[in-house]
Formats: sequence, structure tokens, C-alpha cells
Amino acid sequence: MGTTSPVVEMHGITVAFPGVKALDGVDFRLFPGEVHALMGENGAGKSTLIKALTGVYRTDGGSITVAGRPRQFATPSAAQEAGISTVYQEVNLCPNLTVEENILLGREPRRFGHIRWKEVRKTARAVLAQLQLGHIDPGSVLSTHSIAIQQLVAIARAVQVDAKVLVLDEPTSSLDADEVQQLFGVVRALRDRGVAVLFVSHFLEQVYELSDRMTVLRNGALLGEYLTADLPRMDLIKKMIGKDLEVLEELDRGDTRTAGSAQDAEPVLQAENLGRKGSVENITVSIGPGQILGLAGLLGSGRTETARLLFGADHADQGTLRIRGTERSLRSPRAAIDQGIGFSSENRKEEGLVADLSVRDNMVLALQARKGWLRKVPRQVQDQLADKFIEALDIRPANKDALIRDLSGGNQQKVLLARWLITDPALLILDEPTRGIDIGAKTQIQMHISALADQGMSIVFISAELEEVLRLSDRIAVLKDRRMVADLPNQGVSMEDVMTIIAGTGE
Repeated sequence: MGTTSPVVEMHGITVAFPGVKALDGVDFRLFPGEVHALMGENGAGKSTLIKALTGVYRTDGGSITVAGRPRQFATPSAAQEAGISTVYQEVNLCPNLTVEENILLGREPRRFGHIRWKEVRKTARAVLAQLQLGHIDPGSVLSTHSIAIQQLVAIARAVQVDAKVLVLDEPTSSLDADEVQQLFGVVRALRDRGVAVLFVSHFLEQVYELSDRMTVLRNGALLGEYLTADLPRMDLIKKMIGKDLEVLEELDRGDTRTAGSAQDAEPVLQAENLGRKGSVENITVSIGPGQILGLAGLLGSGRTETARLLFGADHADQGTLRIRGTERSLRSPRAAIDQGIGFSSENRKEEGLVADLSVRDNMVLALQARKGWLRKVPRQVQDQLADKFIEALDIRPANKDALIRDLSGGNQQKVLLARWLITDPALLILDEPTRGIDIGAKTQIQMHISALADQGMSIVFISAELEEVLRLSDRIAVLKDRRMVADLPNQGVSMEDVMTIIAGTGE
């Protein structure tokens, strides 16, 4: 570190919610000119610690010191005024405004009540240049840029106020490898300028590539603070999950699961040349009972578009779809649900969760939709189902009345999985079910998916992590440029094999 004095020092931080203590006497230090990773399973207390620091939550105990001064921020704005800026996983900017308008939104220089646009552009250009982002046109509309560029604009907005501390909460979850490196270049430049960067990510490779130190939490308690170079990865994982790694090591052998036993049975779903103009085309797949079909492809290859066609969220205008041998035209998700198909979207924030409802209410939404809103699911049945799946999926806290918005990302994902399992679907489509969650929760979900297939459920599995697709799938459909280019049994298939197909240099 460039100095022995931390810019942020938190001692004995305690935060409690009804029925659960989210943080229990946690200490944390952040020094100028470092990238500090905050590690732990979903539900370990990472987000709560960040929100306690930035004024989203009030603490029930402990003290916070920023730049040597005792602080207790009442609002995120107060934290920002003190030099602490946060960039969240979802880009919280205005896509209809320009880059420069987003960078200075709410802080525009004015004269006699009028915005001084020349000064806005000058300031935006200076901030972008400072971050080595001078190639971005300040006058361009934000929505015309990729998610990666939007994320960089969010960082530019965060540091425009001369931030001493930059909090990055899962900034790389929607970025490809090149975009991640571009982001890391900006983060390193900020670190070298003396900014303290608090980095939260579930990608261990990225944590070890970028961070100087890390703090590890488990179940709301501090396990320790370590130099990244001094903590081997397997030791980190053991600390995070707090249990033996036999299951993880078993899954990490690279062996594929045994394919469903009913391979000769009638397919649950068959698609032939299925497509939608301007979306995706040439989708030809067959999924038998108990089989897992993995969709592999780069970002933008058409994986999600394929999932939406199979679920009726988008209507196919090409090809045919058969369900249990009968040709069907799925014109709505309700029609798909009636045919025994479930779909967990990758966008759990906008297309999955209802933030102001409880865990129980979120769980029974799909069942209630299938029954119809005039045939209410009895409260006793709702309670029984919620208790069953909270236990089965190890959802924390184990409180069916908790608001879903107060759960960690991994536990929210488990609630969405429970929602569809309650409907007992014949085919379950899972789009990025493990994205943005820790290795412990990810392993639990992977094991549950495999167990569901062993019990006869058909599954379409989508993940940006090719290794995860290879680990779980019986067959792999490879997509490229929104076309399906290969369908192969997962027998001895390597990551290099799939990447060669995607690159178009092999069969």
C-alpha cells in the first residue's frame, strides 16, 4: 500500500433484520491505491457490508471511519459526497440520454438556472480521457453502446466526483473476455492514481488477476483478511463454504453426468428448423426424458433467443415444434406452462422476481398462473410448498415471509428455481441459473439440476461458462451468430472442441 492509513475502516459492524443477523461484529479495512476483493458465499454478508458503508442500511453496532473521520451515512448521496461511489451489477443509468448527460446527471454546471452544455461536454471529455476512454463520443446516446461501455460510463460517472473509494459490485457478470480486460485496464489506472477499489466478483480467476488483498466473510462473520498472493484458491473456497470439498472436487473432474435412462422414449420436445426473423434460426433439437441439453455459444450467439422461442415468450415464424409428438404453436408463456414447460430467465431482476413480494409469494406465482387467478392456491398449501423448497434448496434465511429483495443473488436464484419445480414441469429451461452467484450456491444448483434429470425431468441449460455446460449436459447444441451450427453428444467433448466449432475452423 502507498500508505499505512486506511481510507475506510469499519469495526464491529453489526446489521440485523427480523429473524436474522446479516452481519455480526465484522471488521474491514480498505487502503488507498489497492484493489480489495470482498469474498464469500451468497448470504455471507458482502452486499450488507457494502450497503452499511454506503448509507443504504443503518448499522446496529460498530463504527465507520472514512479518511480518518467517524462517519454514519444516512443516504448513498451522503456517502458519495464523502468520496465513496458505487457501480452496481446492473447498469443504473438512463439509456435514452447521452454519455455526457449520464456522467453529469444531477450535477450539471448551471448559470441562471440553465445547463451550460459546452462545459458539460468538456467535463465529460476530460473524465473519459482520464480513464483512457477518449474513444467514447460524449454526445452519443448511451443505449447505442454495449453493456461493457455502459459499465465504463457508470464508472466515469462514479469517479467524476473525485471519488476516494470506488465500489464495484459484480461489474463483469455480463461482459465477455475482451470487455473484462478493458474494464480491468480502467480499474488498474484508478488504483495507480490512489483510488481504493472494493471489488466484488464470483469469478475466482478475475479476483486473483485483479485484486491485491481480500476479506472473506461467512454467514455474516469475518473469517479473515489476506494478501491475495498468500491465499491459494482451494483454501479460499474452503473458507467460503465452510465444509469439505469432496462434492466440488467430484464435479470438477470434468466427467459428464450419466445420460437420462429413457433415451429411447418419445422426446418431450422436438424442434426442426425453428426460428424467428431477426432473432434466431435453424434450431433443430430433440430432448428426451431425463436429458440435459446444453446451449453453448458466445455472448450474442442466440442462446436466450432460443430459450424464449421454446417457451413461447417469442413466437416462432419458421419451422415446427412438437411436444410429446404433437405439433404445437406456442403463442404465449401461458401456453407453454400448460404444456408442462417452465422457464427461468437470465434477467431475474426484470423478468423473474417481484421485489416487494415475499419468498413464499414469489415461489407460488407460476403455480397460481397455471391454476388461474380465480382459483387461489390455499395459504396452507403455499406455506407447505415454501417450507419444502426452502429446506430442499437450502434457501437462506429460511424465512418464507422475508421479502425477496432482501435475499442475496444466489438465494433469489434458488427461489426462482423453486417457483418452477413447484409446477412439476416435464421440461425446464434454465437461462444462466448460476450467473453472479458464489461457488457454494452454484454447486448446490448444479447438483440439483443433475438430480432432477436423473429423476426424469428434461432440462435445457444455458450458461456463459462453457466448462459448466460440458459438466452437466448430455448433448450440446452450439450456436453462432444466432444460428445453430452443431448438435453433438457430450462424450469426450472438450472446451477446445466447442470453441473450434464456434470459431468455424472445424467440425
